[in-house]
Formats: sequence, structure tokens, C-alpha cells
Amino acid sequence: MAAIQTNGLTKRFGDVVAVRDLDLQVEEGEIFGFLGPNGSGKSTTINMLLDYVRPTQGTATVLGADAQEETQAIHQRIGILPDTFDLYDRLSGRKHVQFAIDSKGSDDDVDALLDRVGLDCDDAERPAGDYSTGMRQRVTLGMALVGDPDLLILDEPSNGLDPNGVREMRDIIRTEADSGTAVFFSSHILSQVEAVCDRVGIMSDGELVAVDTIDGLRESVGTGATMELTVDPPLDESAVAAVRDVNGVTDATTDGSVLTVTYTASNAKAKVINRVEETGATVTDITTKESSLEDLFTAYTSGSNDVRTGEEVSA
Repeated sequence: MAAIQTNGLTKRFGDVVAVRDLDLQVEEGEIFGFLGPNGSGKSTTINMLLDYVRPTQGTATVLGADAQEETQAIHQRIGILPDTFDLYDRLSGRKHVQFAIDSKGSDDDVDALLDRVGLDCDDAERPAGDYSTGMRQRVTLGMALVGDPDLLILDEPSNGLDPNGVREMRDIIRTEADSGTAVFFSSHILSQVEAVCDRVGIMSDGELVAVDTIDGLRESVGTGATMELTVDPPLDESAVAAVRDVNGVTDATTDGSVLTVTYTASNAKAKVINRVEETGATVTDITTKESSLEDLFTAYTSGSNDVRTGEEVSA
């Protein structure tokens, strides 16, 4: 059973199509990053999954239940960290988490949850109105974890967190996924998505333009990775041509003792080294640079290239 399944999911606001024909599947235990620029349809999609807005057409199921017909049952089994959730300023962090426990009728230990999200005992007793953005985010995450959810929907989970908090957030996400919980989250901090996600989906202008692993996106875009090898002696043109013939290599150039190779297949790196050594040269140093998720995100959303067909888009 998929944690999230949508088929032809569409939402129109008047003449504006916010989400168009969305077909998406997120598996149990998967960490799925949901990306897109502002106005791309991410928030509208999440709101339809949670039944905050109704789709114009198409269907969505969450944990096998109809997102519009079985909303209450779904919300009992999921944890939500929304981007714009407001805490009650006069209530302490502890009371917020205890309220979530009581609402779900769970037997969670409030102190264990507060400790897990990094809110110490003294801070937990303070009113939320005194909290920093990061502390408010920790409380909201603690509320989302109540009831051992089968699915976590996290919208910008790193907001306001310092580097230690971001690392703790990643650890919590991984632990939840290891226990079988699906994690579906949206974030503008692409490095955090890249560090933790099994797959990512990229939205642009209301459409899902890509779904794949990071490596799969690199291969589709053709940016791949660049490897610089210091070789001794320098390669002649016939040796460089032999490197270009390696499966997965898109280009190879030489400048003195430095051979620069661009490749899209992850297993090409070892093949390139072997091919260089077959020419009689020795590899004395290697540096690599992979295209980041930010590079891939730009390629899919900038409109400068049609990465789905590999063709240039005319201006």
C-alpha cells in the first residue's frame, strides 16, 4: 500500500490551474522530498492531501484511505508539521504536546517527546509566546510525532533551526523512515533535501516535471559529475578519445597533466581510471564535483531547457 497516491489530481482557482493532472506515488518508509518554486503548486497539493481544499478533479488517497471521504481516519494516523502553524502564546511547550497526546488518545510520554525534539525541561515550561522560531518548530515537530504516525507531512521542517537543530531534524526523519514511517516533506533548503531523501519530486507551474533519485535526475538532465584526474605522463589525443568511448562518459578534455571528464553514469568513474591506466599513464590525484540538487532544481524549473526531451526551448 502506498503512503500517498494521486491520480489526475487537479485544482483550479477560477481561471488559474494551481495543480494539473498530478500522478504521484510515495511508498511506505520512503523519505520523499517535494520541491518547487513559489507558486508551483506544492502547498495546494499538500492542502488537498489533508482535505484543507477540495480538488477540482482527480483522486488522492493517503495510507489507502480517500483523502476527501476519510479525513478523520487519516489524521489519526499521520503527523503534520505545517509551514504556518501558530502556537498558543500563553500555553507552554509541554501543554501543547500534551494536548496533541490527549487529542489522539495516545499513550506517548510527553517528556520523551520533548527530549526527542531537543526542548529541555525549563524551556518546555515556558509560554510559547517567549519562544524563538526554532523552539516553536521543535514543539510543532513534537506534536507531529505523537501517536507513532504512519506518515509524516512536513512543510519547511528546518525553519528557524540552527545547524545542530537541522542535524537533529535529519536524524529524526531517518529514524522515522527506518521504522516504516513515510516522510513527505517540502523544503527550500535543497542541501537538506539532498542529504536525506530517497527520491524527490519537482513541481513547476502546477505540474510534476520530475520524480527520481538524485542520481537519476543527474542522468536525466545530463549534468552528471565532473572528475579531474592528474595523470603522468600527460595523455595524447588518442588516449583522451579512448576515455571518451567509456560508457557513461559525455566528454573528456586534457590540459597538460590534467584530464577533465564529465560523466552521467555513477559506475563510469572506475571505468575511466581503468581506461587511463590501460594507456600506460598513472593517476596521481583525483577530484570530483557532482551537480547539486540546486543545479538540478534550476535545470528543471528555469525554463531554459526542456529536460524531459533534452531539446532547447526557443525564446
